[in-house]
Amino acid sequence: MQDNQLKHPVDEMLPLGHLFTYGLQHVLAMYAGAVAVPLIIANALGLSQEQLIYLINADLFTCGIATLIQTLGFWNMGIRIPIIQGVTFAAVTPMIIIGQTHGLTGIYGSVIVAGIVTYLMSPYFSRLIRFFPPVVTGTIITIIGVTLMPVAVRWAAGGNPAAKDFASFSYICLALVTLLLVLFFYRYFTGFLSNIAVLLGLLCGTVIASLFGMVNFSQVATANWLGITTPFAFGLPTFDLASIVAMILVMLVVMTETTGDCIAVGEIIDKPVTQEDLTRGLRADGFSTILGGILNSFPYTAFAQNVGLVGLTRVKSRFVVAAAGAILVILGLFPKFAAVVAAIPNPVLGGAGIAMFGMVAASGIKTLSKVQFDGTHNIMVIAISMGVGMITLAVPNFYHQFPSWAQVILHSGITAGSVAAIILNAVLNGTNKPAEAAIGKQEYIG
Repeated sequence: MQDNQLKHPVDEMLPLGHLFTYGLQHVLAMYAGAVAVPLIIANALGLSQEQLIYLINADLFTCGIATLIQTLGFWNMGIRIPIIQGVTFAAVTPMIIIGQTHGLTGIYGSVIVAGIVTYLMSPYFSRLIRFFPPVVTGTIITIIGVTLMPVAVRWAAGGNPAAKDFASFSYICLALVTLLLVLFFYRYFTGFLSNIAVLLGLLCGTVIASLFGMVNFSQVATANWLGITTPFAFGLPTFDLASIVAMILVMLVVMTETTGDCIAVGEIIDKPVTQEDLTRGLRADGFSTILGGILNSFPYTAFAQNVGLVGLTRVKSRFVVAAAGAILVILGLFPKFAAVVAAIPNPVLGGAGIAMFGMVAASGIKTLSKVQFDGTHNIMVIAISMGVGMITLAVPNFYHQFPSWAQVILHSGITAGSVAAIILNAVLNGTNKPAEAAIGKQEYIG
């Protein structure tokens, strides 16, 4: 009895059926983002359709293994909280440049070395956690939610801004119906059914879309039943110094984003992330990135898309996300199953995404509501950091005249806003004023 009372909900083992259903919900919520990077890289490098499918399978398979390591823990790695791993978008531009010059083997060589550096740097990088008091973490969580919102909006409008039917009335209606379904299930269902409101919304939205001929199942028929990922399928990795330096710089950005995501999930599940926790989480990023280079995939990081789902469902168990990892491994091994998931229309994903990403921003605001503003400079820390984080959201090519290394850091509003929040808090509040900068308002008064 006493052991059950001491056990945190993050360590709760749910019934097998619940694990599968909640896990599937996480997979459906992140699937489009998970396969986006292989699609972009393959198109940029002019790869064949067969090579593209192989990259997607390898990505899903490695993504599943990385998620299992992060949630369950392995050796000295894994933060053991509900975090899904996915390929980082921060590496897309550098990988395209490397790939156009040195091919896929050049990409994988730089990814492997960068993963090793990340693994070795993790214990030192995690010491920066003292620079993440509530005013910083709340700001970062809010920035994550707001900067993800355009992804949901693009999905709701059809996904491809260049398409003639982008933002068509039918797409927007489908997204709105899906959002209303998610809200209906969340509000009027209880217990388990309320917790899978997003999954029910996605399924019902897809059924409605199929009735109007808006679902394409052609890839399901043509996809293979079995697809095995083998190490170094595109050849042994090659190592170029400039490419390696560029990828290491990307991983420094990734480590900053992962730190913010881990702290965000810790806030949502009421389990503060310690320095040792963060070290394990960053090591998992590094190891998964090494694995990505070996298994024909790319650098991995905590996936911000699923942070909101944890808050929306109120299901805190890490084993739920571990189940999602197992499902991703299966999808990577059986392309036909993956093709079924890929058939979910973008507008349906967009409707659900608005709720999920909005929940991330709301969680950030909740954290900021506990921050002490009187007698501190916290209002300015939040104001400037949010402004910096929104720059590329408003003007995506704002930094296009900057050096490439600077663009890697600044192009992501999450990274730029996070760095701004950390620096501004250190300069304006200092790092040794817990009563003003680090302690919530109620705790400070009481």
